[in-house]
Amino acid sequence: MSSNKPILALVSILAADRVGLVSAIAGRLYDHGINLRDTTFAAMGQGADFSAVCELPDDLGLDELERDLASLPELEDARVEVTGYEFEATPGPEGRVTHTIELSGGDQLGLIARMAEVFREYGANIVRLEAQTIQEAGGDRYVTRFAVNIPPARMEICLSAVANTAGSLRLDCDVKEA
Repeated sequence: MSSNKPILALVSILAADRVGLVSAIAGRLYDHGINLRDTTFAAMGQGADFSAVCELPDDLGLDELERDLASLPELEDARVEVTGYEFEATPGPEGRVTHTIELSGGDQLGLIARMAEVFREYGANIVRLEAQTIQEAGGDRYVTRFAVNIPPARMEICLSAVANTAGSLRLDCDVKEA
């Protein structure tokens, strides 16, 4: 007998980055009849991080799925964790991205902390965050991307504070359609 509420799990994998990694993971999850909800993947240095909220079939246990994923050749020496997900899987209104903001330029120690404080101060929710170093001929360039939900009533002042905090960094901001 099937329950009305799906079994939710968080699948977290930290592995060496390689071609075919997402294909192997997503393919195995599909083979088990798992529905992927919010999912992220990022290459980080020479490693990679895959995280997904998954709806499991009633007959598949968390430990069984963890062992099966860990057995994939692409996940040799990876850290694989499958745990219960106790939060609602459907994002609330603050999880909708209203703006994407990209900052790029030289390294600025504490930039993420300062930007996070600006967003907090103006009631904006960071939905996604990505930061990376790009090696270029003239030296490293640092790129930080924020996908945020900014309340409409605070949008102008928040974006002004973001620009002031960015200083000499290149700032690009896109407004997402509602």
